[in-house]
Amino acid sequence: MTRFPDGPPPRSERPTSVDQLIDSRLMARLDHLDVVSRKIFSGRVQGERRSKRRGQSVEFADFRPYVAGDDLRFVDWNIYGRLDRLFLKIFLEEEDLSLHVVLDASASMNWGDPSKFEFARRLAMALGYIGLTNQNRVSMSAFGGIDRDGNPAGLQRLSNLRGRRRTHEVGKWLIDLEPGGGDEFENAMKTIALSRQGRGVMVVISDFLHKGGFETGLRYIAGRGYDVFAMQLLSPQEIDPLAHGMSGDLRLVDLEDDDQAEVTVNAAVLRGYKDRLDTWCGRLRDFCIRRSIMHMIVDTGMDLDTLMLDYLRRRGLLR
Repeated sequence: MTRFPDGPPPRSERPTSVDQLIDSRLMARLDHLDVVSRKIFSGRVQGERRSKRRGQSVEFADFRPYVAGDDLRFVDWNIYGRLDRLFLKIFLEEEDLSLHVVLDASASMNWGDPSKFEFARRLAMALGYIGLTNQNRVSMSAFGGIDRDGNPAGLQRLSNLRGRRRTHEVGKWLIDLEPGGGDEFENAMKTIALSRQGRGVMVVISDFLHKGGFETGLRYIAGRGYDVFAMQLLSPQEIDPLAHGMSGDLRLVDLEDDDQAEVTVNAAVLRGYKDRLDTWCGRLRDFCIRRSIMHMIVDTGMDLDTLMLDYLRRRGLLR
């Protein structure tokens, strides 16, 4: 599933500044959005997110009779003076939501026009900006990737940022990522699951074209306190090879392990490819449904504004 034609199509220019990842025009449009969890989470500290839980914020919700052991600071003494009975004031709890964006930086992502990796990087920046603007705790992780010497970089992390002022820090971290290397999906998901802090929304951005499969990796993070969204990025060339000039005699090279195969692309081969791609994506979708993971396929040819302001709102990640 990770084989691609030798000599990839041209890719968009690599960003060198935060403004190239997310410009001020898009920022202004994203200011009105927020990340949505399909679940109610208990955060470690009081945050900016209103929940259905009852707690100790400043917004009054209701009364309930006092029971032994309740905090006397929340007794309504005015009611006691009138009724000679103890009642406790109950307030709406504000909860702290964490947003964890996991980015696939393996070699298979560094392909396509637009490049899947560059699109993923801009998407991660936009999601991170929304989280920071809404005072959520934002963390980023990247698996695969290489360092400046071309060696595997391992799992790279940026943890627990809060507030709009941290936007440049997120942008610089994303710009410094170097795509390449092999498939580290399973190990990365295991490490992330074992080191989880708090609860929140996790967005995994990947093509999910892992030779070792996606099941074990996703199993590590499913049902572990995360509300998981699996965003499968596919380039226009992967979705419809014929429409993008992929025909005739081609040498296919796996970008991650250099495995090669020579094929003659004709109508029958393309039908077989499309069937296998549909089967693979269908397996991923069905696997996610069974584990309450929201799966969505994103064409990297889609405009980022449309993705953020329309598609992701309809799919329930943003509001």
